[in-house]
Amino acid sequence: MAAITAKMVSELRAKTNAGMMECKKALSEANGDFDEAAKILRERGLAGAAKKAGRIAAEGVVDIMVDGDKAVIIEVNTETDFATKNDVFKEFLTGVEKAILANNPADVDAVLALKFDENITVDERLKEMIGSVIRENMSIRRFAVVEGTTSTYVHGGGAAGVIVKFNADDAAKSNAGFAEFAKNIALQIAAGNPPSYVTRDQVPASAVEEEKQVILNTIKNDPKNANKPDAILEKMVQGKIGKFYERVCLVDQAYVKDDAISVGKYIANCAKEFGGEISVDSFVLYEMGEGLEKKEDNFGAEIAEMLK
Repeated sequence: MAAITAKMVSELRAKTNAGMMECKKALSEANGDFDEAAKILRERGLAGAAKKAGRIAAEGVVDIMVDGDKAVIIEVNTETDFATKNDVFKEFLTGVEKAILANNPADVDAVLALKFDENITVDERLKEMIGSVIRENMSIRRFAVVEGTTSTYVHGGGAAGVIVKFNADDAAKSNAGFAEFAKNIALQIAAGNPPSYVTRDQVPASAVEEEKQVILNTIKNDPKNANKPDAILEKMVQGKIGKFYERVCLVDQAYVKDDAISVGKYIANCAKEFGGEISVDSFVLYEMGEGLEKKEDNFGAEIAEMLK
């Protein structure tokens, strides 16, 4: 059997990111053949990934990468928040973002099929991460690519992220204050009451009617309104629907840095100051773990299992 040196183990670890002992075992099984050992580790990683596939991965990060006039926002989920602090995880995240920006894939399946590097696909690297590096389930949940004049913001180390796309002429974009203005809009969207739409005309009619019905039912439940005619009740509904728009539409919201004005007014003020035209075209907001089932820890059961 070939002698397994510390240098061989270190080189294999640098290539695969697997643990030192796993590298040593793989080299021993491969009789010192470096490529064969790497293959063994990869196969073990795939097997490990399959075993972890059913485990809940509802932690993770939202991250953004910008390259010229293109920006990508992505959510990658893990089982624990601790895993995202790993430098190898960060390298994986960066590699996936670069692959997306370079190739404009249509969906997550297309991302997984991309080349992560010259040797393996994103899917293969993901399974290596699950099986032998991070050692917990992971998934690329979603992503979006935005092209044009944008501003981005990542909140809380990856708890949320937003890309805002602007329609702006050269006079506005060339102004020294435009970058700060754009960042303020991104901050507004990621603040405590994130909007769902940019303007009122983007709100589906069904959502407006549903809100009106909720308002009407609330009004009718007040005994003081019991004998009021329908025409008066309808006027009361119209008087209150504005609050709904202020909640869900970006331009109707109170500006977070000066609640005496709306976001729409802030945009208009900046456009006038910059001597140009500005509007918000669209935005993409991801909140990490939104809608995912969370793992519920039962420490009593875990301790009982350990005592067995």
